[in-house]
Amino acid sequence: MSSSKPTPAPAPGPQKMTPSEAFVETMAANGVTEMFGIMGSAFMDAMDIFAPAGIRLIPVVHEQGAGHMADGYARVSGRHGVVIGQNGPGISNCVTAIAAAYWAHSPVVIVTPEAGTMGIGLGGFQEANQLPMFQEFTKYQGHVTHPARMAEYTGRCFDRALSEMGPTQLNIPRDYFYGEIKAEIPKPQRLDRGAGGENSLNEAAEILAHAKFPVIISGGGVVMADAVEECKALAERLGAPVVNSYLHNDSFPASHPLWCGPLGYQGSKAAMKLIARADVVLALGTRLGPFGTLPQHGLDYWPKDAKIIQIDADNKMLGLVKKISVGICGDAKASAIALTQRLAGKKLVCDASKEARAKEIKAEKASWEKELDEWTHEKDPFSLDMIAEQSKEPGRYLHPRQVLRELEKAMPPDVMVSTDIGNINSVANSYLRFEKPRSFFAAMSFGNCGYAFPTIIGAKVAAPERPAVSYAGDGAWGMSLMETMTCVRHNIPVTAVVFHNRQWGAEKKNQVDFYNRRFVAGELDNQSFAGIAKAMGAEGITVDRLEDVGPALKKAIDLQMNHGKTTIVEIMCTRELGDPFRRDALSKPVRFLPKYKDYV
Repeated sequence: MSSSKPTPAPAPGPQKMTPSEAFVETMAANGVTEMFGIMGSAFMDAMDIFAPAGIRLIPVVHEQGAGHMADGYARVSGRHGVVIGQNGPGISNCVTAIAAAYWAHSPVVIVTPEAGTMGIGLGGFQEANQLPMFQEFTKYQGHVTHPARMAEYTGRCFDRALSEMGPTQLNIPRDYFYGEIKAEIPKPQRLDRGAGGENSLNEAAEILAHAKFPVIISGGGVVMADAVEECKALAERLGAPVVNSYLHNDSFPASHPLWCGPLGYQGSKAAMKLIARADVVLALGTRLGPFGTLPQHGLDYWPKDAKIIQIDADNKMLGLVKKISVGICGDAKASAIALTQRLAGKKLVCDASKEARAKEIKAEKASWEKELDEWTHEKDPFSLDMIAEQSKEPGRYLHPRQVLRELEKAMPPDVMVSTDIGNINSVANSYLRFEKPRSFFAAMSFGNCGYAFPTIIGAKVAAPERPAVSYAGDGAWGMSLMETMTCVRHNIPVTAVVFHNRQWGAEKKNQVDFYNRRFVAGELDNQSFAGIAKAMGAEGITVDRLEDVGPALKKAIDLQMNHGKTTIVEIMCTRELGDPFRRDALSKPVRFLPKYKDYV
């Protein structure tokens, strides 16, 4: 599990060493204590000295899982997540995971040992051009051009991962680990971000001072900047409802009276109805991604005439998706403090309606909670047909929304939850609430299957004292279940909840809505996932009664926290389906060829 042993400072000045020593010592200087990957001959000389440097390489089953683990580790700890693998196929297996980390702004460093310099271009064993693979999904790519520059490039990759808020790639020809060099281990450089420009802050404060119904969107930047308390202070000064940006449900405490829930797909109707009334929106630490602001629940909620103040540490995000009135390039914490200070002691227009706004917030939240309590099953014709059909089958199947509500009630304090892509997992966005940041992890805009389970493993390594739970549907679970062996082999206990509904639900819903229920490739015939878990050496629980959902989760977390056991909780769900993901990207088909005309 995670180690917090202090790392001795490197000796000052150039020292004689091997390139492997330069690489490992530079990682140690950056506080690396854990790495994820699969061992390989390409970096074995460096791997030989990981342990003496205080670095643990955690072997995984598949390199994509290693990349997701590094992502989860980084998102919980705020430190670098590091992944490494064999040149060629070991590295190419990581592309999807690095793409997910890119959209999560995770400081992941992927170390990509490359074919040797004397063999590049000859089509040798496991040779690949590894830099183009990652150029779309990295903030910086460092290619070691000479063994003597090993420490320089290694240090730069670690610095840039934090300063650029995203993955970086360190590409090393495998023969460059060997030899004798003189090198100085670089001191890590950390960027001290400010609040933003004086003019833009003053302009934003003036707009907020005259707002009648201000609303704050608390985004991932609030989590990364550890700015929740500062966001709270600003919200309380304004009396502003606070909504979470899409899949950042941990960016504001759910128990706070001003919290209203997440925007976006399967989010909170309370949040959407309240932001629709805004005359000023303060987007704090969010890029306002397009998928996270799409209409939902039949609500086209984005306020068309509101003034938008956007704060982001990356200036390229300002005004990129939504037209803004003021853009502030700054750290979410520093910017929130600066705005709160500018508003202190001022008479604000919104002060007069603060009490009435508080009542509106409370009423909308109560209405949404009541609707969720009563929303026990999906009510579209297809779902009703599936419920009726499955009532005739042997065994019992549970309504996903009822299951999600029971799981929500049973969640322990301080829990960390990761969700995969998929229909039931997305519906979970309505039900997952958190009290502290660095608690909720999703694949963000990349939306890849197989994300949740390895990510929660990495999160658990970073925070072994916290309960760790992943959600996955049976399709996505098939892409990641093998990492159960990683948990068992290396004593990393987590809890995985698998929604077993025997289908690729999200895409199947599109076939319902747009293709007249002509189902192609959407059915899944699964074995018992609880049985597979037991065969792997973990615990397995199958749940087919609603009253057993909460107790099963509590038992699994007890096994995790008190007995060091990984448990797979397999929940047998009906085939009913929530709203589709991409209603914006589909339309009814048109066919012209005679043999297809009657098919539409």
